Amino acid sequence: MRNRWRAAVAAAAAGLSLIAWPAGRPAQAAAPGTAAAEGCDVLAPGASAAAEKAVRAACSQIGVWYSWGGGHGPAPGPTYGVVDPTDPASEHDPERRGFDCSGLVRYAYAEATGRDILNGTAHSQFNTPHATARFGAAGGTGPLVPGDLLVYGNASKIHHIAIHLGAGKMVEARQSGTRIMVSDVRLGGDYFGAVRINSDPGRGTFSTWGTDVWTHAEPSTTSARVHKFTGPTSVRVECQAHAQPVTAEGITNDAWSYLPDYSAWITNIYIKGPAWLDGVPTCP
Repeated sequence: MRNRWRAAVAAAAAGLSLIAWPAGRPAQAAAPGTAAAEGCDVLAPGASAAAEKAVRAACSQIGVWYSWGGGHGPAPGPTYGVVDPTDPASEHDPERRGFDCSGLVRYAYAEATGRDILNGTAHSQFNTPHATARFGAAGGTGPLVPGDLLVYGNASKIHHIAIHLGAGKMVEARQSGTRIMVSDVRLGGDYFGAVRINSDPGRGTFSTWGTDVWTHAEPSTTSARVHKFTGPTSVRVECQAHAQPVTAEGITNDAWSYLPDYSAWITNIYIKGPAWLDGVPTCP
């Protein structure tokens, strides 16, 4: 991740589908550097067994290089990165085998679950159908447990993701020129919130389609906008209801779906499937 405080950390650093985890374990994680993983562990109670495994998998990589684009090969694991044309500090990333922020998260949860459940960018990882809970920035770290994913950015673009350890700490692949590290949780700036991960997708998972599709507070286009899907996204649908008829993309439909992860409604026009979704109950 590129950020404003590169100079401060550079000196310290110098010293979208589920696939089964392939047999044969490709791309083994890079051997950690000489830096000990002191302080990187599950530091609070409450996490699931899978979340604890994910934390320890990420902690095993303390000292490995951050590499822009690293960790996004055909299977989870470190890869050589690429140059970020907007970041001069990334010029050596093609020579550094490691992870970027979402590559590390992908690897950690693949190690924990045996499945490649978070293959994608930080934005898609936050919007994963494997979420069991989401937390806004206003709640701070109070409701969080180890293994929750802390995200930075906004609803339109999450640009950084890290793994919560507890006790005010997180493990992250932070930015070019640094190595995987333990950091204090940063709650200011563009901290957006957190997501808790389950290893299995929830029942009633569907894919949206279209670009710049807004969800609403009520099943009506005149209600407040809640969240915008910039592109196709996997979502959990809790129930559906007949409400305001909507005409879009040459289609008219009065069915709306409730998305519990966003506390919002979306017209079924933008959910792949029939006009009335199969297997989804009617909202009470």
